[in-house]
Amino acid sequence: MTTDSPSETGSAAQPPRAFEADVARLLHLMVHSVYSDRAIFVRELVSNGADACEKLRYEALSNPALVQEGAGYLISVAADKDAKTLTFLDNGIGMSEAEMVAALGTIASSGTRAFMESLKDQEAKAAPELIGQFGIGFYSAFMVADKVDVYSRKAGTTAASHWSSDGKGTYSVAPCALDEAPAQGSRVVLHMSDGAAEFLEPWRIESIIREHSGAVAIPIDFIEAPGKEPRRLGEGTALWVKPKASVTPEEYKDFYQALAGQFDEPALTAHWRAEGRHEYHALAFVPGSRPLDLFDPARKSRAKLYVRRVLIDADAHILPGWLRFVKAVVDSSDLPLNVSREMIQESQVFAAIRKGVTSHIVADLTRLAESEPEAYGKIWDHFGAVIKEGLYEDYERRDALLKLARFTTSTHGETKRSLADYVADLRENQTAIWYLAGDDVKRLRASPQLEGFRARGIEVLLLPDPVDAFWVQGVTGYDGKPFKSVTQGAADIKAVPLLDGEAKEEAPVSEAVAALMIHMKDVLTEAVSDVRVSDRLSNSAACLVARDQGPDRRLERMLAEHGQLPEVTKPVLEINPRHALLTKLAASQDAGLVDDAIWLILDDARLADGEKPDDTAAFAARLARIIERAADGARG
Repeated sequence: MTTDSPSETGSAAQPPRAFEADVARLLHLMVHSVYSDRAIFVRELVSNGADACEKLRYEALSNPALVQEGAGYLISVAADKDAKTLTFLDNGIGMSEAEMVAALGTIASSGTRAFMESLKDQEAKAAPELIGQFGIGFYSAFMVADKVDVYSRKAGTTAASHWSSDGKGTYSVAPCALDEAPAQGSRVVLHMSDGAAEFLEPWRIESIIREHSGAVAIPIDFIEAPGKEPRRLGEGTALWVKPKASVTPEEYKDFYQALAGQFDEPALTAHWRAEGRHEYHALAFVPGSRPLDLFDPARKSRAKLYVRRVLIDADAHILPGWLRFVKAVVDSSDLPLNVSREMIQESQVFAAIRKGVTSHIVADLTRLAESEPEAYGKIWDHFGAVIKEGLYEDYERRDALLKLARFTTSTHGETKRSLADYVADLRENQTAIWYLAGDDVKRLRASPQLEGFRARGIEVLLLPDPVDAFWVQGVTGYDGKPFKSVTQGAADIKAVPLLDGEAKEEAPVSEAVAALMIHMKDVLTEAVSDVRVSDRLSNSAACLVARDQGPDRRLERMLAEHGQLPEVTKPVLEINPRHALLTKLAASQDAGLVDDAIWLILDDARLADGEKPDDTAAFAARLARIIERAADGARG
């Protein structure tokens, strides 16, 4: 079927039509769909009052007569349980009757936006920082109120107006007596619904104001009942916007403890103002002790995001997961938000702020590591396992994080070493940074795989954290030296001289031991992929290593445990051909004893790696037979 155009049919084009709306339904959907938390109405009405005061502050620059002599800017919140009202009062710019119609009677008409648009041609630096953008925050009051009354008097005028609505689609506005309205500014009276009684409880209102609006630029007083003295909940200041030089260590400590919910002292305080393309204030703390939720699987950062000192998100994803231990506050003036201001938009501005905050914290940690290594060492002890997640996840900052990393090694006891320290102490002919991954430093130190390295003075990084098995796979190296696992492939360390002299020529493997190795391959064919002579061993009889190609043994086991590998590949059994146990077995004529010993050698290597025998019953039976033969030999 085809449709002829108007020119073809001769009919006249239809004029465009305006959308029609059921205003009552639209208002109901907006109020109950845009906001997910009813408590947000407090923040919205306080923000409106703060904007009104900032507008008056700006207008008074050119007309000082607008401001009442001796009157400071103030927002008051008063609860009255008996009357079931909650009142918000400000002494800001106020509204005329016409402005009430435009701002309160028109959904999504923002007086703040209109005000800012009128300033576009004026000096940007003189313009006030205002919060409202979308003209809908006021209507959040209808989530908790059956009726809202607004009494307002525009600054510099002698007329007062009263706006009233039940939020069901209609409103009224008319002049009112001067004594019904504040001398200047606006009074918003919420007649609370039966289901909103909690918001008349003093503790509830106080907690909402302190959390969401305690840092707005205008002081906030709270009157918890008629006749009660007002209590100051917000001083109109925010610690993070103060100049760093004017903040005392005690103020930082108190703020950190309130922010983090901890009673220790911060190990690092970072306070700065970013200027340039994107401007924001930031205040961040590295805790002095490990939080209980450090290894929460959610890996959420704990940053508070403010826009013009109003809390937007208490758990904003500003910091990456590997900096989740950092407690931070970020306050931006130009961050784009969605209309509810409850969730930030994924925007280029927000991405730039995230990048800037993360880079600044990494830079501060780097400076601390260089200037105060002992203080930084404590931070690493608490949070190094988390920072190393960034080596795996954050390619852009990998080089910086490698410089921050500190490691326990096989040659320096409990002293943590940097990679720069490691590379500076490389042994002659050493071409790689060697590491051994596991789950316990004590067990790693006792690993037989370290014997050959220890004999040559080769330092080995001991990596006990689960993330270690992953990041070493993605990092190509440091200072031109690749990372290489002690447990993977041939060790290839013969070129490094022994500590007691130059590299020595090893005696060739005897024919008896060579024959034993062939027999071991036959016996263990289902358990290992190969049996070969080891460069790693000097004291132990055998050890297990991964094949030359494929994952490190520690990583392979972790992947298999989590179902990421269909099966674990068979390891390589390396033996020390000059060990007394192997030479005696090679000379033994007791086939049963030799076979039992071969399996026990394999299981002993598994135990040394922190594994358990594949068949514990068979292991116990073989061990019993060996002990019985030993006892018979002792009697004989």
